[in-house]
This record gives sequence, structure tokens and C-alpha cells, in this order.
Amino acid sequence: MVLKEQILVFKRSADIIYKTGDYTSAAIIYFKALFAMQDFILMNKIGYSPKDHTERFRLLQKEFPEEYDVLDSEFNTYRSTYSERISKETCDRIRGLVENAIRDHKIE
Repeated sequence: MVLKEQILVFKRSADIIYKTGDYTSAAIIYFKALFAMQDFILMNKIGYSPKDHTERFRLLQKEFPEEYDVLDSEFNTYRSTYSERISKETCDRIRGLVENAIRDHKIE
């Protein structure tokens, strides 16, 4: 699947789950959309998509410091989805990051 398509599929799926009030599951999928967006950016810039989070961090820090800062500031939130319930407010923040990235990178 092309990364653009992945981004939009993840976003649509997260939106559906968001509407049910399951903000933790929605946040996880919004994060997947955000990771796919960052991989898309890297693929377009350097022709390579990272194989894991560690490599993604390293490449973003080098090539796209602003994208790195977004990921770095929210990665603990992503990790907390495995052990904590995510509030609507937190989910809305992550959703907004995805929507802004989709708009800024003209994915739709």
C-alpha cells in the first residue's frame, strides 16, 4: 500500500473509533497515521522509510527537526496508550497533529 493511502486509511479508521468514545484506541490509530505521515515525508526526501521507531527518530532528527520535535514531544503519550486510558482531550490533541500534517503536506 502506498504511504499516502495508509495515512488516509489510518485517519478514517481512527475517526470511526473516535466517534464511539474509545479515545485510547483512536489515539493509537491516530499515532499510526502520524508515523505513516513521517515515513511518507522521509521516503519523499531521502528515498527510504525507517524500519522501526528508533530509526524514525534518528532520521527525523537529522532531516526534519520540526517533525522530530513533534514526535519527541508526543512519544510518551503513545507509549502510555498501552497501560492507561487516553482522555478525549489528549486524543483531540493527537488528532489535531494528524489533521494538520495531512493539510500541511497536501495528502488529501
